[in-house]
Amino acid sequence: MNNQKLMRLIIGGLVIVAMGKFIFSPSKGTSGKTHQIIQSSKFWADQRVPQLNLDEYQEDPVKKEHTDGPVVQPEKKNTIQSKQEEFEPDVSDNTQTDPLKIVHLDLKGAAPKVTYLKEIFPLLSSLGANGILLEYEDMFPYEGELAILKSGFAYSPEDIEEIKSLAKQHKLELIPLVQVFGHMEFVLKHKKYFKLREVENFPNSLNPLAPESMELVQDMLTQVMKKHQEARWFHIGADEVRGLGESEDSKRWLEANNGDMGRLYLNHVTAVGKFMTKLKRGIKLILWDDMFRKSSTKSIKESGLQDFASPMIWEYTQNMNVKEIGNYISKYEEAGFQGVWFASAFKGASGIDQTWTPITHHLKNHLQWQEVITSMPQYKSVRFHGIVLTGWQRYEHHTVLCELLPVGIPSLAVCLQTLKYGSFDAKAQSEVQRILGCEIELSKNECKGVSFPGSDVYEMVKKINDNLESSVKKIMQSYHFRGSFSSYHRKHNFANPRNLGFFKDELKKLMNEWDSFLKTFQQIMEAVFYPDTVEEWLEENVNEHLERLNEMVVDVERIIKLNGQPKVEALLTR
Repeated sequence: MNNQKLMRLIIGGLVIVAMGKFIFSPSKGTSGKTHQIIQSSKFWADQRVPQLNLDEYQEDPVKKEHTDGPVVQPEKKNTIQSKQEEFEPDVSDNTQTDPLKIVHLDLKGAAPKVTYLKEIFPLLSSLGANGILLEYEDMFPYEGELAILKSGFAYSPEDIEEIKSLAKQHKLELIPLVQVFGHMEFVLKHKKYFKLREVENFPNSLNPLAPESMELVQDMLTQVMKKHQEARWFHIGADEVRGLGESEDSKRWLEANNGDMGRLYLNHVTAVGKFMTKLKRGIKLILWDDMFRKSSTKSIKESGLQDFASPMIWEYTQNMNVKEIGNYISKYEEAGFQGVWFASAFKGASGIDQTWTPITHHLKNHLQWQEVITSMPQYKSVRFHGIVLTGWQRYEHHTVLCELLPVGIPSLAVCLQTLKYGSFDAKAQSEVQRILGCEIELSKNECKGVSFPGSDVYEMVKKINDNLESSVKKIMQSYHFRGSFSSYHRKHNFANPRNLGFFKDELKKLMNEWDSFLKTFQQIMEAVFYPDTVEEWLEENVNEHLERLNEMVVDVERIIKLNGQPKVEALLTR
């Protein structure tokens, strides 16, 4: 009996203990262990959660591929002012299986309005592009002390958001580009930054040893990175560092370091790179490769740059040395770089003041790059990340405009399809013509019957390029013009009205036709570009010829009214 009572007491006690654990234990969803599992790096990678938190958590801009478990929203954080801590979470892996085909938009001149980008982004996607390299220069909406850098027509923060949204919609990966060493004219042209120049009288390059240089670069990168939280790649330029070694700071450093110019360059870009990796862990950096060509493999290895950056080998000529490109790839492989990028050109690389894109030039460039791409399997430890089809708008900040973007679209289409098919065969040509709605004539470097976004600009630029100057010269070569309307005749108001009558009406007709045409052209340009671009392009390519026409019309009408009077004699003596 006592045993039975004892057993009942034991069983009752166990039941009470079990019920107590059930009632007072924490729920599974809030257990410390579960919280650690959810926060694991594998979870973030699988879920494609955004990899940057700034002022507050924002919803993932990339569509989630797997949602097998519950998603815990990160806690809202206060803004962190330190540049080194502002962007904390890692970038998701998002491994790209195929090499990217990136279209470069050079915004240092003739930056298109966002309304035009809205039209061409789907076109670029249909042509085979899957990314955009956005070289901001002075079109980024810099704030605070850096506001001086932005153009009067710079994109607004809202424009940037729309560009990002359009890119995402059309599956185009956005890669920002900010120059941090060479080609910093848009920064160093300002008196405020004269003291940071490598060469006192030239705005080309930054003095890497000036105390405020790194702070300036960090501020620029931080502002751009803040607007591109989702970026997996970031291009920091660093090409053509003109005059490096010429500042007094650099001379002293070189004297103390055996004149090692390569190390001087690498020290700066590596410091910038390390800053970027702290700013956003996991970000993958790109640099133009030309300055590496002068550096030793040993110096590159010792810098550690290869651990977080990839060189972008560029060559834009139509007869590039494929073997030499192979030598560069081998050098970078030996230096420890895990990947390389290539850069071709679809426009803006055949002449500093080129107005009409020579398609055949750029086709040949891409056929040679295709040879290089085909050879990549022989490089066992370096990966081909992709190719950027550059579309330069200026050779540098202070030079004239190259071909406008709409003018380069047929060339871009030819080049993208050449990369897709491995050559510009009948299939590639047919695809270009189907997408652009035109007939490609390589022998004439043109696309006839165009109907792509911006094709009205394309056709009108062609007419101006082909006919404006030549039509004025043609009338000036006529018999009576040459015989009776020279600069001497016009200066002295001396001519036979009968002779002027043979070309007067033709001259006025030509003037009126071009005047009407160019008013329409200006309206069409203003739909694509900002007023500063329209003004500059007309000034460089139109106004000289139109003003000449106008002056000739004014002079011929004035002299005819004089009815062949004696010339106005200069005060000369025997």
